[in-house]
Amino acid sequence: MKRLKMKMQNNILIRNKETKVYRQRFLIFGVFSIFFFLGSLFSSAQVTTEIDTTKIRIGEQINYKIKVEADTLSLVVFPEGQTFMPLEAVEALKIDTTKRDSRYLLSRIYKLTQFDSGVYTIPRQKIIIDEKPFFTDSLNVAVNTVVIDTTKQKLYDIKPIIEVEKSKSNWWKWLLIALFAIALVAFLLYWFIWRKKPLTKEEEIALLPPYDRAKLALEKLDESQYLVRSEVKEYYSELTFIIRKYLDEKVYDRALESTTAELIARLNLLKDGNQIPLSKETILHIESILQRADLVKFAKSAPDVELAKMDKTTIDKAIDNVRVSLPEPSEEEKLLDQKYKEEQERKKKRKKVWITVAISIFLIVATFVGFGVKYGFGYVKDTIIGHESKELLEGDWVESAYGFPPVWIETPKVLKRVDAKIPDEAKGKLSMTTFAYGTLLDVFSVVINTTTLKVPKQQGAEPQESDKPTFDLYKVSEESIKGFEAKGASNISVKREKFTTPNGAEGLKTFGTLSLKMPNTEYGVDAKYELLCFANENVLQQIIITFPKNDDYAEDMVQRITDSIELKPDEVEEDQN
Repeated sequence: MKRLKMKMQNNILIRNKETKVYRQRFLIFGVFSIFFFLGSLFSSAQVTTEIDTTKIRIGEQINYKIKVEADTLSLVVFPEGQTFMPLEAVEALKIDTTKRDSRYLLSRIYKLTQFDSGVYTIPRQKIIIDEKPFFTDSLNVAVNTVVIDTTKQKLYDIKPIIEVEKSKSNWWKWLLIALFAIALVAFLLYWFIWRKKPLTKEEEIALLPPYDRAKLALEKLDESQYLVRSEVKEYYSELTFIIRKYLDEKVYDRALESTTAELIARLNLLKDGNQIPLSKETILHIESILQRADLVKFAKSAPDVELAKMDKTTIDKAIDNVRVSLPEPSEEEKLLDQKYKEEQERKKKRKKVWITVAISIFLIVATFVGFGVKYGFGYVKDTIIGHESKELLEGDWVESAYGFPPVWIETPKVLKRVDAKIPDEAKGKLSMTTFAYGTLLDVFSVVINTTTLKVPKQQGAEPQESDKPTFDLYKVSEESIKGFEAKGASNISVKREKFTTPNGAEGLKTFGTLSLKMPNTEYGVDAKYELLCFANENVLQQIIITFPKNDDYAEDMVQRITDSIELKPDEVEEDQN
């Protein structure tokens, strides 16, 4: 019994100890869990948004700001592009970064706008932080219209036409490129053809007198290692070439190609004829050395090294004897030599000129062919020579409205208002405005006529629909053709078809060819014309274009002009009302 009680007491003590250990572990685990939870709360990212106003007028901008608070190592991706629809993002400013304690505060401002009135909702925006998405709250924005009190709007006179400074073109860039190309070609021609190149060592030696060259060659033969390497054949070959070369230039012009016997025979003949005062001994020494050299080269003889050195000394003395024995050149010979050198210089200069001309012509032709293949030879020719229609086509075009109701049109030059000639009997019935560039005699011309018939008003009665004047476009076309004839046009061909402007206004197109007689000349010019007529109740609008025949640039201009025409028929109705 006593043993059983002791065992039970021991078990109770062990359980109490285990219970204390478990409590301690649970307490420690709870403390760490709390710290981890607080730490995670502290380190979690926060996203907030701000907006400077919720009410704007049409076209005004809103500053929508997104702020992100995150750890310094967090990767934050802000919205990009048009994610704010139906509002339009005008600009996204750079991200502003500030450090707060151990965290970063990132903010970015988006400028938003809307051009239609109404109440719009900026949708939730997605921000990615460490590959986790965060979403902002949606916001409502009211876009209000701008109220205009027309009763208080002041009226102003029509402003006069002002001269507008022509916009600057980029011709100077092309000029700089052309000048750079010309300068580059000129530099290359100078560097490789006209520049006096420094002479090489061989060229400097070649310019020395024959005697100095022979002496220099003998010095180099001394410096060679032929005899040290027992290359006797090479030594004698070089030695005999030196004496033969000198004799070829100063005594006998076939010394290099003659055999030993032929050369000695020629020297003796010249000596006997008193043409060269060489001693018999000098000729014998030269003959002995040349014969020994022949034995070395052809019979594989091997003379002693000292003998070879003595032969070199003998040749050196022989060259001195030849120089002393030869008479000094006369003044006439010196003059001939100077003329010869000048002639050689002229030939070299003439050769350089021809090479320069050939290269220049080649570059010009190659440039013309290259641009011709790419852009067309006619276009390149017109660019170089000049073409009036091409210059108009590639110039700065003007888009403007002319007359009322306005005719919107794009032309190569501004149309200027001209006085319209109205008969006296018609002045009270209609009004006309005319804008033009050029005339019929200028071949290329653009004219816009707007004719308005005045509707008579009867007292106490509303004008009926039948009372409103209308235009017959076919009759208008016929009258315009008669107007061409009155101005001297002939051989007029006429075609008609329906024409619709890009904005849907319908009219009549009359087109064809005609001949114009140039003033003060006996010849005429073939041209084309296009006449566009539009009518809306009491308003007639005419666009008359004349241009040269067989002129591709003019054809392109007319196509561009007609494609740009827009009429505003609604404005006519509003004006009538």
